[in-house]
Amino acid sequence: MKIKNIFKGFSIGLINTAEDLDKPRRYTYYRRNIIIIMLLITLVPLTLMLIINYNQYRKSLNSQISVPLARLTNKTRHSIELFLEERLSTVSFVASAYSFEELADEKNIQRILRVLKKASGGFVDLGLVDGRGILVSYAGPYKLLGKDYSQQDSFHEALIRGAYISDVFMGYRKIPHIVIAAQHLAPDGNSWILRATINTELFDNLIGAMGIGSASDVFLVNREGVLQTDSKFYGKVLEKCPFPIPKGNQGTFVQEVVDSQGREIMMVYSFFRHPGYTLVLVKPRYEVMKEWYTLKNKMLVIFGFSVVLIILFVIRTTQLWVSQIQELDSRREKMLRELENSQKLSSIGRLAAGVAHEINNPLAIINQKAGLMNDIIEFSKSFDNKEKFIKLTDSILYSVERCRAITHRLLGFARRIEVQFQKLDINSLVKEVMGFLEREAFYRKIEIRFDLDDSLLEISSDKGQLEQVFLNLATNAFAAVEDGGEILITSMQKGADTIVVSFSDNGCGMDHNTSKHIFEPFFTTKKGYGTGLGLSITYGIVKKLGGDIEVDSNVGEGSTFTLSLPVKPMPGEE
Repeated sequence: MKIKNIFKGFSIGLINTAEDLDKPRRYTYYRRNIIIIMLLITLVPLTLMLIINYNQYRKSLNSQISVPLARLTNKTRHSIELFLEERLSTVSFVASAYSFEELADEKNIQRILRVLKKASGGFVDLGLVDGRGILVSYAGPYKLLGKDYSQQDSFHEALIRGAYISDVFMGYRKIPHIVIAAQHLAPDGNSWILRATINTELFDNLIGAMGIGSASDVFLVNREGVLQTDSKFYGKVLEKCPFPIPKGNQGTFVQEVVDSQGREIMMVYSFFRHPGYTLVLVKPRYEVMKEWYTLKNKMLVIFGFSVVLIILFVIRTTQLWVSQIQELDSRREKMLRELENSQKLSSIGRLAAGVAHEINNPLAIINQKAGLMNDIIEFSKSFDNKEKFIKLTDSILYSVERCRAITHRLLGFARRIEVQFQKLDINSLVKEVMGFLEREAFYRKIEIRFDLDDSLLEISSDKGQLEQVFLNLATNAFAAVEDGGEILITSMQKGADTIVVSFSDNGCGMDHNTSKHIFEPFFTTKKGYGTGLGLSITYGIVKKLGGDIEVDSNVGEGSTFTLSLPVKPMPGEE
């Protein structure tokens, strides 16, 4: 209800504001504001809906993408972790299952290595390190017997923790590998360490099995951010990772960042429980969001297309509405003018009737007295200047007859003489009326041209009143043109029910403001001698006959009066 009241108040304010403007600016104001309101009503909800759907779908898509990536990374991490734990358990079992002497036997330790390679895989060599850190027994492809490991982390960490998995390092062999070491304490208090080397190729195999694509990357890093495997984009094994790795975390999580190369990427971190590795999956955001970008582009295209259609529809609809408002305003103004003219004509009729009656009585007396005087003068034998006085009385009688004719027409106008319908040929009637003006046209050298349609239907109308209409229009045209001017009269059929007759001249023409008032009573452009009743009477006759009359005029170009007459009278007029 509040929204309705607000909109109603806004509409009233819009109309009130527009009423203070002139017509062209008013309709421009209507058009602009209606377009703005309709665009706000349509585009704002559409845009809000698009933004909401965009964000919701993006969040949903992010979660749908993040979960599989995290699951894949976590699965691979778990596989690597399980691999290392199995190898550590195997080495710990061998260290506890055999005595120092058995492991010190070269043949025996070589046999154990063969079994381990066959059963587990990944083992490169196997060695027994005594309590001093000296390699006393070795099985493998390298000549490492007697090497001192007392200064290596694997030796010290194994002594402290009992079991140890090292970071990737080069060592004596100059190839990447890791060491798994397990300590064994003998009953006599002596201890030794069984040390195995694990090939890191298995890490690469597990990572390659993830199938992440050429634009993505997966690698292992240790706690210090040193690469434990090769990276496609960020360095080789044992190089420092170019971006920091979060510390103190557990499990797996996804993060959106910008890498050192300026790429928007999604990074998945999966942290090992033991050792302190982190499996990192790097995937370009554009690759992850490829489906979303495709959908986003489609949504933007659809949105843009919808906006264009809405704008075109709003503009077209607004133009139609404003045109209808403009047309209704024109009709209202025309009806008001017609009503005003009708009221003026009615007042003129009443005035004319009163004037005619008031004049007729003195005229009758003047006519009687003038006739008596004429008789006295005519029959008197001794009257001086007899002929002169007879001429004077004849002049008085002639003037009385003229006044009587005028009052008769006034009475006819006031009484609204009933229409007498009959079949008429418009073309013949036009030519007949224009015949009365041929002499004037000849003397003034005015050219009268006809463009009449010979196939016109006969109409049912009042001959006398149509003659008056045609004569008034022709007389008006003669008054408008200079000597040597031109008048064109045309007729044409407009549909089956209407005949159009136009009177055009190349005279002085009228401006728009004058054209608006040309049919009003007492309005005239003939300064000094015009009464302003001719065209108003013409307008009234045409309306009474069921027709319409319009004027089209431009200053310096002439005027055209167009009559639209019905072929048959309207019901109730006959």
